[in-house]
Amino acid sequence: MKKIVTFGEIMLRLSPPGFKRFAQTYSFDVVYGGGESNVAVSLANYGMDSHFVSRIPQNDIGECAVMELRKRNVKTDAIVRDGDRLGIYFLETGAVSRGSKVVYDRAGSGMSTIQAGMIDWKSIFKDADWFHWTGITPALSQGAADACLEAIKTANEMGVTVSTDLNYRKKLWKYGKEPNEVMPALVEGCDVILGNEEDAEKHFGLHPKGVDVTHGGTVDGKAYLSVLKQLQEMFPRAKKVITTLRGSISASHNTWTGVLYDGKTLFEAPSYEITHIVDRVGGGDSFMAGLIYGLLTFDDDQTALNYAVAASCLKHTIKGDSNLVTVAEVEKLMSGDASGRVSR
Repeated sequence: MKKIVTFGEIMLRLSPPGFKRFAQTYSFDVVYGGGESNVAVSLANYGMDSHFVSRIPQNDIGECAVMELRKRNVKTDAIVRDGDRLGIYFLETGAVSRGSKVVYDRAGSGMSTIQAGMIDWKSIFKDADWFHWTGITPALSQGAADACLEAIKTANEMGVTVSTDLNYRKKLWKYGKEPNEVMPALVEGCDVILGNEEDAEKHFGLHPKGVDVTHGGTVDGKAYLSVLKQLQEMFPRAKKVITTLRGSISASHNTWTGVLYDGKTLFEAPSYEITHIVDRVGGGDSFMAGLIYGLLTFDDDQTALNYAVAASCLKHTIKGDSNLVTVAEVEKLMSGDASGRVSR
């Protein structure tokens, strides 16, 4: 069984029921999740030895978050139980032409106040096969960025494969540094890089010509080849560079696919049309988890990419942050069965 380590923050997610706006609600639905913890949950669900590393307060709310991870078979032994509070984010779910809205309340959280030296990375990476982090963590604070860099360098020294989802979050970069001042030093230690068109532009100034995702419809994967090539030239350690491709016809209707470039060949996955979206939050995380599982399980990049896209397509049918689907369900969709018939 492959050991995979993810590092980041799990948060309390509060959402108005259904499609209500913040101004309409008198109650919130509670979910625990976050970019990196969502990946950990998916991988545990696929049968991987999934370990989540974070800094979570020793209080009742922090305990609820840890219990949620344990319930999903994620190993929590390496979590540092410290800090004043758990981060929160509020989600207003959009519909049709009204997009979803997120409000963060993460200042002073355990992860935003983490410092380098608080985590024993050498012990954590013993016998590990893979380490995953996202661009959300270094956006929280200088201390979080330093701890992330410390983890990446240790993983590199110990021969652990490192992946990142660039995950640009405009609302989080508030501590006086721009992404292009922080991210290059982190990404240069990565073997696998995932990012969409906004991530590449905001972090590194790269943009595919002639692409405007705000106009909806399908997205041409070949249009992103130049960006993938530039990313690999900028970060030569990366053996594979991947992007997800979302055509946003409306908040309730998207097209979804992805492409992978290995330095020679551009692999393109089948495209799915997703209507009546239940919850698109965590879609990229479910793709990353599917990709990690696919690259560790299958013999070829095409199958790994197809698995990632199918897994993340199914995530859009699951309420909450995490993708609670099985390998069998993903493989069923990969085989072409999208009927949704009742299993009796």
